[in-house]
Amino acid sequence: MSSASKPSGFRNIPPPQGGKPASTYQRFIPREELGDFASWTPGSFGGAGSGGQNAAPPAPAEPTPAEWEARVVAARQGGYQDGYRDGLVALENFKQSFAQQATAQIGALLAGFDEQLQQLDAQIAQALADTAVQLARQVLRSELVTRPEVVATVAAEAVGAVMLSARHISVHVHPLDLPLVAEGAEEALAARGARLSAHPEIERGGVLVQSDVGAVDARIATRWAQAAAALGSSRPLDEKEV
Repeated sequence: MSSASKPSGFRNIPPPQGGKPASTYQRFIPREELGDFASWTPGSFGGAGSGGQNAAPPAPAEPTPAEWEARVVAARQGGYQDGYRDGLVALENFKQSFAQQATAQIGALLAGFDEQLQQLDAQIAQALADTAVQLARQVLRSELVTRPEVVATVAAEAVGAVMLSARHISVHVHPLDLPLVAEGAEEALAARGARLSAHPEIERGGVLVQSDVGAVDARIATRWAQAAAALGSSRPLDEKEV
């Protein structure tokens, strides 16, 4: 079909009998060709009408006293919860900081106590040693006075300490101790063939044994130095008491 035979999009409606023919610019449009439409009303384009689609929304209503009270209660509850949470965080931070500071202070305090205890232990040990030395000194001096015959035992032990191969053994004691040793250590001296002699430079209670292979020093000062060293002291026997 050619384009000349195609019907146009518009249909000319013949005028009624007796009517004037329609002009080129006048035409009746059937309803089915109009589609959706709405009638025009005043104010529909400018939005001035109350039923227009672009009308301004109504202002919100003022809250009632009950709503205001509910809002205040909600705000107060939220503030309380926020403050409680912040308080817990601050408390936890304070606890951690305090624990660290307390730990450091306690550590320093314990270190100081330990150092003081070590010093105190050293002082106590020294005091005990001094006390033991003083007591031993008093006991020795009292023993020499009350039991001078002990020198005989000392002489016998000193002779026994000399090597068996020794010859020319000489035992030197204080002149006042000579009879005590001669009587109390007679068998020990005879067994080793030792010769007993008096020596005024030897303090009472002391014994000095000499031989061709060596000597045994059992004098009071030497024996005291050995005993004091065992107690951790170097104080001499003749030191004046304070």
